[in-house]
Amino acid sequence: MTGVDDVYGRLDAALKGHGLMARGGLHMTEDADLAVREYGYRSIVLAGHAGSSFWRQFEPFRKAHDGAHPLDAWSRSIGEEIESEFGCKALYPFDKPWWPFQSWIKRTEGLKPSPLGILIHPEFGLWHGYRAAFGFKEALALPAPVALDHACDTCQDKPCVSDCPVGAVAEDAFDIPACRSHLASDRGRSGCMVSGCFARNACPVGPKYRYTQAQLRFHMDALEPVPT
Repeated sequence: MTGVDDVYGRLDAALKGHGLMARGGLHMTEDADLAVREYGYRSIVLAGHAGSSFWRQFEPFRKAHDGAHPLDAWSRSIGEEIESEFGCKALYPFDKPWWPFQSWIKRTEGLKPSPLGILIHPEFGLWHGYRAAFGFKEALALPAPVALDHACDTCQDKPCVSDCPVGAVAEDAFDIPACRSHLASDRGRSGCMVSGCFARNACPVGPKYRYTQAQLRFHMDALEPVPT
């Protein structure tokens, strides 16, 4: 079995050159994972970011990219480099087949959704994401999965709920149609669409990882509000 400080460590270092990082991995089991039965992957390594770590590397690509979905295209370009260097297969959360990223994340880090539906990390808060996973047909030695605390369990004030301007966020539900309609309104276009989701910004976890203003605006612009 490959040493954890070999393939996994080198992969992490390669990702960090692009502002990303390895975010844990897991071994596929024949009886539980479709990926093994159909594609032969024995190990999966997740790749993602915390805060705006990748933004400086992504910005030049975004400005030069003349097609749709520049972040997905950039992620694919990084994935192709990793494939070439490590002999693995890049799997993306935005491509079919729809790989079970949520299940993999819960198994590697034990993350659970916040009231906004975004998986919350005890250090990064709501300011993180996953851009790809890499499938290996050999069994790698991987960091042991961790069970991170669910930050929402100890949050008493729930500012993400109270600060939503249209009450779309509740502890047990997120009203997506109400949110999208608000974003398309004059109030939403001058508020959340400019400064980022008020409810997300209100979360007290991981404030130092909050996205830059340019990144917040980019992600908000990528949404598709319901026309009013």
